[in-house]
Amino acid sequence: MTSLFKKLLDRILAGSVREGRFRVIWPDGSETLYGDGSSPAAGIKILNAATLRRLVLNPGLALGEGYMEECILPLDCSIHDVLALLLDNMTRHPMPILNWNERISRWLRPISQANNARRAKRNVAHHYDLNGRLYSLFLDRDRQYSCAYFPRGDETLEEAQAAKKRHIAAKLLLNRPGLTVLDIGCGWGGMALTLARDFGARVTGITLSEEQLAEARARARAAGLEERVKFELMDYRAMDRPFDRIVSVGMFEHVGVPNFASFFATISRCLKPDGVALLHSIGRFEGPGATNRWIAKYIFPGGYSPALSEALVPLEKSGLITTDIEILRLHYAKTIAHWRSRFAAHRNTIAALYDERFCRMFEFYLSGSELSFRLSDHMNFQIQIAHARAAVPLTRDYMFDQERQIALPRAAE
Repeated sequence: MTSLFKKLLDRILAGSVREGRFRVIWPDGSETLYGDGSSPAAGIKILNAATLRRLVLNPGLALGEGYMEECILPLDCSIHDVLALLLDNMTRHPMPILNWNERISRWLRPISQANNARRAKRNVAHHYDLNGRLYSLFLDRDRQYSCAYFPRGDETLEEAQAAKKRHIAAKLLLNRPGLTVLDIGCGWGGMALTLARDFGARVTGITLSEEQLAEARARARAAGLEERVKFELMDYRAMDRPFDRIVSVGMFEHVGVPNFASFFATISRCLKPDGVALLHSIGRFEGPGATNRWIAKYIFPGGYSPALSEALVPLEKSGLITTDIEILRLHYAKTIAHWRSRFAAHRNTIAALYDERFCRMFEFYLSGSELSFRLSDHMNFQIQIAHARAAVPLTRDYMFDQERQIALPRAAE
């Protein structure tokens, strides 16, 4: 049976890995080379028959699990090198088994993404209620856990995250103090605190993470902004108060396709008639897909990064109108590259907080995520939304004019 799975995986790799040099050492000690012998080069050692079998049946899950469990070892390279070579080849020569697994995952989306309020809170806790120190070790000082914005391309992480907030603020038209803002999925409070401190807004941030809520409230107290910023533990569907502005950054990926109508219904219900909303989300260039099974199991259960087409249909049906769309292509690849570097620099500290398996899990997650933006079909989109056609100026010039006029927000202390 082992020889059968070896033959099957050999056939899969021979069909998909055609450029570069990829070396595999099998459980029986034999070795096979794939590709045309050019650069780059990478390789793996598969330590046992069970891992080999899983790689054939479900490679999207088994590769990550094998690396976590140290049943798959990179050969004279890093796991990032392995994933880069494989993904670069697979974008041009897809693996049929991955296509079939994706089809199955798409059929199961109504179940896997049925994120009711109780399930959504459990999913959020899985990732965001980890030890708060973990995120302080690889994110920027403001703990922005979403795509940064690189106007030049060579910004530091702190500069790029501040630029992201400035870019979003310009699209929100915060042209007078005292505007009320709802921040759906407020994270550790960085966006809400910036909008209150630098733009005079009165912000309500909502989250389902107990850890994020406690940290956000502590930051508001430390900054003396408790009167201007309120944080609540609340599901977005429960919000019914009116706001001048609504912003949601990096939260839509946790909503799930079956709940998109409810999400936009909340924005429609809570956004004042002359209000403006801004949705920032990970998306896909190549149309509807499915969440990688390893990511869904270990990192973001219930999560899904939608194609723009999947977001626009329920938005259109909500009665809201789309006033602007921007696609951010390589910005998240640059962001995650900074996170990977910082994670590596603090790896020993993180291993002490958790363990070696956790570090390998996070390394696989960060590398796979960066490469999905750099080599595959992932991107970010920002959709500006309103009820009224006249809620924003006639041309996009105001965004750039306002962005230039806004002083660079101070990085959080």
